[in-house]
Amino acid sequence: MDHYCVMGNPIAHSRSPWIHARFAALTGELVCYDRQEIPLDQFEGRVRQFISEGGRGCNITVPFKFQAATMATHTSERAALAQAANVLSFQNGQILADNTDGIGLVNDIERNAGVPLKGKRLLLLGAGGAAAGVLGPLIHAQPAHITVANRTLVKATELVARHAVLAKLQNTELLVQNLLGLEGHFDVIINGTASSLSGADVPVKATVLRPGVLAYDMMYGPGAQGFTDWAKAHGAMPRDGLGMLVEQAAEAFLIWRGVRPPASQVLAELRRVVG
Repeated sequence: MDHYCVMGNPIAHSRSPWIHARFAALTGELVCYDRQEIPLDQFEGRVRQFISEGGRGCNITVPFKFQAATMATHTSERAALAQAANVLSFQNGQILADNTDGIGLVNDIERNAGVPLKGKRLLLLGAGGAAAGVLGPLIHAQPAHITVANRTLVKATELVARHAVLAKLQNTELLVQNLLGLEGHFDVIINGTASSLSGADVPVKATVLRPGVLAYDMMYGPGAQGFTDWAKAHGAMPRDGLGMLVEQAAEAFLIWRGVRPPASQVLAELRRVVG
């Protein structure tokens, strides 16, 4: 049985072992998957220990995604653009890094929520690791326009500049705005800030919302409740990031096993489990 895991700190809350256990059961793949809480100063050593013990791959979560990308011997285009990795694969002494967060987000929005992104106007809140991981795949979905809004304009400007060539190829306009005084009309709003993680207030005014707009928080569970309640109260269509979690895991499973698991089925099961 091939061994995989998710590494992070904290990690006890992670639903990834449950998700991958269901993927394995439904596809007939012989997979053992667990969680490992890694001390903040021991990430690289613990990855190499896992490899030496025969581990085949890891999911990487907060706060190690940037470090995971730097220790890879080969990096996918999307991980290189994000400068962060949430999937490591170990083959023939090589460490292969990828980032499935963005495609997981896009798949959840388009397949599970039924909202096509092509030609739409998107607002991405934040310019940190979460936003960096999804901007490339969002551009590949060919929206007409993406505004990246962040408290620190320099950080947002750097993120947009890194994706400028890709945006031009996809005919997507990229703009930068400050979270304070944010203006514009949007079809989809995606919260990639740490506000839900830290329990802080929603980082923008409700003037960015219109009735029927999809308001998506990349967090899930109780952490996303403040954002989804805020969106619902202003007539928007709220959605948390549970589907993104399942869809990014499905992409990782495909990378590791060459088999695409039934993500929509597992998402429906997980929603029943978490209530």
